[in-house]
Amino acid sequence: MLLFKKPFFAGLESGAITLTFRRWQKPHVRPGGRYRCHPIGVLEVDAVAKVRVATITEADAARAGFPSRESLVSYLGELGPIDGATELYRVELHHGGDGDRVELALEAELSADDVALIEKKLAAMDRGAPWTKQTLAIIAKHPRVAASKLAATLGRETQPFKIDVRKLKKLGLTQSFEVGYEISPRGRAFLAARKPKPAARKPRRAAPRTRRT
Repeated sequence: MLLFKKPFFAGLESGAITLTFRRWQKPHVRPGGRYRCHPIGVLEVDAVAKVRVATITEADAARAGFPSRESLVSYLGELGPIDGATELYRVELHHGGDGDRVELALEAELSADDVALIEKKLAAMDRGAPWTKQTLAIIAKHPRVAASKLAATLGRETQPFKIDVRKLKKLGLTQSFEVGYEISPRGRAFLAARKPKPAARKPRRAAPRTRRT
């Protein structure tokens, strides 16, 4: 993922922001890479270079979403002391669309009808060879683990496994990340609603009293 604070979202989506500076110890992104930026979708990286603060220009600041170079440097300084010789990573990027983001995934409140409809769709997917319950369970147990590892754990080929996870994603039950998947808020609500409720305990009957003679 490539993280930004909320005030930058509109600029990233509109294309007004096409540059960011990061105080990383090593690069976390690569040119040509696509990185999820929740909740606006995907950001595509065009170039990555190591630079010094002294090289930042007013034009750079505007492309990064700041009113001035001074405000950008001040923002970067919130992470610790900074001067002209401090090294940064200069990342050129652009908004790559909403990717395969499913807005439905963020809906965490389900009615009984919602649960019943999801169950009906999962049952249709399970015709022939049931797989939905097992797939949801392994993603819940191993979030953000590579698809190849999850598939191997289930004794499956990676590509068919990915195709099946996409089907769950279309129902809003899972979310994809740069590596692996997670159960979405909607998916967690569905799994919680699906859990069998513990049976109510029957009250114990009092033992009959015996009369003393």
